[in-house]
Amino acid sequence: MTERKTLSLGSGDTANADKTAGWNISEARKDKLHDRARFNRRHPTEAHKRLWGLLKDKGVGNFSFNREVVMGSSVVDFACKTRWLVVEISGDTEADAKIEELSDRKLADVGVRVMRFTKEEVMGDLEPIQEAIHEELMKPFDKPSRAKPARPDYEDREFNRRGSIR
Repeated sequence: MTERKTLSLGSGDTANADKTAGWNISEARKDKLHDRARFNRRHPTEAHKRLWGLLKDKGVGNFSFNREVVMGSSVVDFACKTRWLVVEISGDTEADAKIEELSDRKLADVGVRVMRFTKEEVMGDLEPIQEAIHEELMKPFDKPSRAKPARPDYEDREFNRRGSIR
């Protein structure tokens, strides 16, 4: 008996597809990033708790945020995947600033918008932060398209008598 075909919106492999495959990250590095994200979710700072209280349950503009998400070769604090927006809380040291600058540049290169707030801003009044995030969420943006594999140019190829490529 033949297997019956069913109509679906995508291939069955998309649920198990590796979301970091396009970033050129080794398996060991990817595992470390996921472990760090899990640790950060389980042990948030006071500033992270406070900002998560604002963002969770579609608290800003009815957009869904995730916390401690692996994006590329870094772990971001909060991500709205549908609007390609990342909200980060800045570190205290100069070394943190250099790492954050590199991370922001890598994310911006692939089309992710990054907003940064200091711990002092988050521990203070959340109203201006909420307004700034909402304003950024409402801005139109160009959703980056995935790079398509290069198609061979068949017009420039030579064929033999049987039709095979030389």
